[in-house]
Amino acid sequence: QVQLVESGGGLVQAGESLRLSCAASESIARMVTMAWYRQVTGKERELVARINTKLEYAASVKGRFTIFKDVAKSTLYLQMDNLKPEDSAVYTCRYYNIERAIGAWGQGIQVTVVS
Repeated sequence: QVQLVESGGGLVQAGESLRLSCAASESIARMVTMAWYRQVTGKERELVARINTKLEYAASVKGRFTIFKDVAKSTLYLQMDNLKPEDSAVYTCRYYNIERAIGAWGQGIQVTVVS
């Protein structure tokens, strides 16, 4: 199965930036949809951003977060700027190969924003 390893999380102050990385063990070329989700304990998992043929963002992060990928490095990124305390959550990378109907989740990485 595809392995997804997230990195780049941590604790920052409001207004600061973080860049999350998701290194995949398989290609993340165009037949693969990649996304970042986040979840706070006691709440449902939320789609933060998705990249396929189109870029999609949750309204709460639009204009502050940018999802992009480096196919050569098989790595997905989430650039998070102007972080807010409400962005605090466990962020998880999602891989879905449309051609092979194979999906996978990363194990999640904590992002904590304090004011």
